[in-house]
Amino acid sequence: MKNIGVILAGGNGSRFGGELPKQFIKVAGKTIIEHTLDVFQKCESIDEIAIVVNSNFLNEIETIVNNNQYNKVKKILLGGKERSDSSLAAIKAYQDEENADEIKLIFHDAVRPFINRAIINEVIHSLQKYNAIDVAIKATDTIIEVCDEDQIVNVPNRDQLRQGQTPQAFRLKTIKRAYEKALLDPLFKTTDDCGVVLKYLPKEPIYVVEGSAENIKVTYELDMFIADKLFQLKNQEFKISEFDIENISKIKNKCIVIFGGSYGIGKDIYNICIKAGAKAFSFSRSENNVNVKNSIDIRKSLEEVHHKTGRIDYIINTAAILNKEALINVDQETIEEIIAVNYLGMVNVAKEGFKYLRETNGHLLLFTSSSYTRGRASYSLYSSTKAAAVNFTQAIAEEWKNFDIRVNCINPERTKTPMRIKNFGNEPLGSLLESEDVAKISIQTLLSDLTGQVVYIKK
Repeated sequence: MKNIGVILAGGNGSRFGGELPKQFIKVAGKTIIEHTLDVFQKCESIDEIAIVVNSNFLNEIETIVNNNQYNKVKKILLGGKERSDSSLAAIKAYQDEENADEIKLIFHDAVRPFINRAIINEVIHSLQKYNAIDVAIKATDTIIEVCDEDQIVNVPNRDQLRQGQTPQAFRLKTIKRAYEKALLDPLFKTTDDCGVVLKYLPKEPIYVVEGSAENIKVTYELDMFIADKLFQLKNQEFKISEFDIENISKIKNKCIVIFGGSYGIGKDIYNICIKAGAKAFSFSRSENNVNVKNSIDIRKSLEEVHHKTGRIDYIINTAAILNKEALINVDQETIEEIIAVNYLGMVNVAKEGFKYLRETNGHLLLFTSSSYTRGRASYSLYSSTKAAAVNFTQAIAEEWKNFDIRVNCINPERTKTPMRIKNFGNEPLGSLLESEDVAKISIQTLLSDLTGQVVYIKK
């Protein structure tokens, strides 16, 4: 069995406008097709990738594949004017391979970058029983059928209606047979591969896998705006129960510098790293009079560590101030201190740490809060600086990609820390994450290949 992801990128972007097709427009630091290819590249059940592209943009695709080292991409095929031409290009490319009857083709729109591995895996699993698979979600709007005079002639029962998505997947022999029959029809025209099977192989059942509301197709400019926001809010989710204790052992002998490590999550990270045999160093105002708002303090701290160890693998910044108070009641000195520590401190840590992380292809880890998605009354400064942390993470991850430096941002659910207790008092037992659990997932993130991600930690 061979599972081949066929990325359909043959469109010319006429509906989107502009010189480049929509799949080559950048959002959240990458082109849309790169986001899509990332998912298929990392999906364990995908053995190989073929990209079908408009001949005018062959060089762009080749550059993307080479720059990202997409080693699963084995074929770059030329599409045609119609969607069916792209599907046929993939069918013809594989129909003469050895064991072609065992090949499965998973067709996916290049401009659906929010597809996830769970859906792909479910589609491939369903091909064990069926020869044709579609992906769809329940229709949420009432669908009406109109005549040529724009008058309603039918209102179908919404319970039976679905909104089709991709991927659509087939055993090669099934989709090949459907197209062979379709091409004999002088009136053949389609924009949907499952539609070809439905019409020309009417006895072949087509199974529907549940899709996702986030699996949008970027077709118009409004879709780009929505996609940009979805990427901003997108989380790489970890549950505490998914923590891999054995993974922490890989931190042994690594050099970690923690700013804000005197209490809370930062201190727990420090303690776990030391226990695991890492070379961990903690800096804070209370420990050694290091304030992240002062770039000279950070520079001297990093120089000191590098002189002792000869390398710095990971830099973490947990330093932050939370002052739960209405803005009009906050004095100017406190306002400037919060902004300096929460925002400028993060910038200082990144800038001063760059040269050390470049030497080791290291990892910068920052922290945000669940309040970053929407500003909250009584801690407007904290919420806004934590939103800045997310944007900063995504931007720096893109800037540092070519240096092989990973940058991520931890977004824990409400966590029991001294800072939270100071502002919210004692809260019901079991309602908060333990800071040690957040510290463990934070270290696990350091050891991952993630970059540019908001890592959401939940119970």
